[in-house]
Amino acid sequence: MTENEEFIFESIYNQIRMGFLSIEEIKENIIEEIEDNEFEEEMSKEWAYKIIREEYEMLVTESKNWKKPTDTEKLIKAFNELCKTNIIALHNAGYTTSDGEGEVAEVETELIERGKKPDGYCFYHEQDLARAIVPENPSLMIAFQKINNSDDKTTVEIGKRVVEILKKNGFQINWNQSATTKIEIPNFSWKKLYDDSSEDLLNYQKVIEIMTN
Repeated sequence: MTENEEFIFESIYNQIRMGFLSIEEIKENIIEEIEDNEFEEEMSKEWAYKIIREEYEMLVTESKNWKKPTDTEKLIKAFNELCKTNIIALHNAGYTTSDGEGEVAEVETELIERGKKPDGYCFYHEQDLARAIVPENPSLMIAFQKINNSDDKTTVEIGKRVVEILKKNGFQINWNQSATTKIEIPNFSWKKLYDDSSEDLLNYQKVIEIMTN
């Protein structure tokens, strides 16, 4: 592959392996990406669709041998439990840490409108997730904090509560109990196959419902 083809291939690989988008959505994204980068003369729509089909079929085959529960399933359970303990826990919250903080702020605003003040929050974003789908040494970083908080002791207490729930769900954790260091789940292997009938992890209304009921 050329350098440009490798760039598009990586985007296809990530979008399929993350499992948040349908094949049709991925096709639209990739064609738009090719056009935006002016790669049309170098790679055709047929080439892109072929790679998408092959990578998806490969993931389907792999999924038949996934050991249950997968790390992804355990994380979903842990995040739901965190919500029940009054900590906002968001999946794939934006592309960067600042994006994730923005998503959290929107959720907190709605919670407060419903009379619920959260104790804190945690999330991972798309860049974090990209490190959990690599073949070798995958891991997942979890951000945590309390909105409008500058007290390190409060931050660390939120981190401890997140770690406790993650460990309860079978994860090994790397964290130095610092307010400025993300929680790492080493050897975390993200496994998710898109299914439009399964739980929508990006539906943060579900987070609000869990926390207010």
